[in-house]
Amino acid sequence: MSNPPRPAEAFAPASTKIVIIGAGRVGATFAYTLILRGLVGEIGLVDLDRKRAEGEAMDLGHSVPLSHPVRVCTGSYSDCGDADIVMIAAGVSQRQGESRLDLLKRNAAVFEDVIPNVVKANPNTILLIATNPVDIMSYVAWTLSGLAPQRVIGSGTVLDTARFRYLLSRHLSLDPRNVHAYVLGEHGDSEVAVWSRTTVGGLPLAEYCRKTGTSLSAEHRSSIERGTRNAAYEIIARKGATYYAVATALLRVSECILLDQRSVLPVSTLVPPEYGLGELYLSLPSIVGRRGVERTLEVPLDEAEDRAIHRSAELLGETLVGMGYPH
Repeated sequence: MSNPPRPAEAFAPASTKIVIIGAGRVGATFAYTLILRGLVGEIGLVDLDRKRAEGEAMDLGHSVPLSHPVRVCTGSYSDCGDADIVMIAAGVSQRQGESRLDLLKRNAAVFEDVIPNVVKANPNTILLIATNPVDIMSYVAWTLSGLAPQRVIGSGTVLDTARFRYLLSRHLSLDPRNVHAYVLGEHGDSEVAVWSRTTVGGLPLAEYCRKTGTSLSAEHRSSIERGTRNAAYEIIARKGATYYAVATALLRVSECILLDQRSVLPVSTLVPPEYGLGELYLSLPSIVGRRGVERTLEVPLDEAEDRAIHRSAELLGETLVGMGYPH
């Protein structure tokens, strides 16, 4: 891997490594979070725009003396050979007048180049997919890779769940880390906020509200759901892109894998056949550890939530059929 100019003595030998395919805003911000956390010994940046990747690597490298020892390098697909995780943020932007399905087909074409090259270099890595729409692109990556589905993971609704917890915590005037909740299904407009299983400090949400005299009306819930679902649109309208929170979500998934934490996260994964949702990727509570997705958990939902999850799966299935995939 070629390195931008830097003092070699400033870096410890690499013990763990993540390669990032796509050095745009999400990829570069993810690399930055890895440096600040000190999670890996080496970060590789691969991008069609080699100069962009080199510039990002140089800029990121200059933060190392003030954070954690890590080598930040640029390279090519062959440098994925010793990567524990390869994070894919590569893709194309939507053209004016282009349909969502057309965009999907063009991004699938990008993956037809990227995924086989990554797997050829390293058939033992774990693929972490961030390219949107992430559920569809995770499925595409799985079919192209030939890897076990446990080792092809989409960032899914980890970010949506964080947004949900944040907005609900603001309503409750609480630390969001004390609000335990999930958004499941598609990372997109059909996502499902699972109110029926939400707890606060170990108490079911409704009980917590009763005990504390907190009002949480249907209107409040609708506003929180809307804020969660539309967050990306609102941010993009104001600053053009989202990248801080999604990079942090990718960091959370990565540390679960590298540190074998076996934490439960709503990542996008291949739905088990017994769920009866068809062959597709969507977000379910999953135990994530060193082997990737070790198990998905079937969380009891209320009737409305169950219908919504099935509808979300139907929409994703229809999209896959439109792209020419069997479902």
